[in-house]
Amino acid sequence: MGFMRDVEIVWDDLLEAFDNPDEGIMYFLDRETGEIFAVPADYEDEEFWRDLEASGERFIQIPAFDYDQERLLLHEFIRGVENEALKRMLERAFEGKKPFGKLDEILSFYPEEFDRFMAMKEEIISERIRRWLEEHDLFGAEEEF
Repeated sequence: MGFMRDVEIVWDDLLEAFDNPDEGIMYFLDRETGEIFAVPADYEDEEFWRDLEASGERFIQIPAFDYDQERLLLHEFIRGVENEALKRMLERAFEGKKPFGKLDEILSFYPEEFDRFMAMKEEIISERIRRWLEEHDLFGAEEEF
């Protein structure tokens, strides 16, 4: 491969891309520059898609948001909640179809729990990003690890 492996990748941009629940947006990483960019999934510029295809391995698609992982995280998190009333409220929200937005609303009244949830979430996403970077021989953003 003619790719530089020590390309500078902005960690926060990666976190944002991995944490994007919008299925209408695809994120790509430019292996040469380390830049991350978003494209609407239904982008109608055929030339763009052809160029992307023709670029070989220069641009890699960042995997979409993982709902299974999110559910696992929520389950783990709720197990660790000591406040019984909050725990029941979260369990009810968790059983709903789209508990994700509601969770933020509920936790906004419990700042410590919200911080704990965000820390757990960031840890899981970070782990997922590290594995992904290794799979693609990219070791950018070293100072974050």
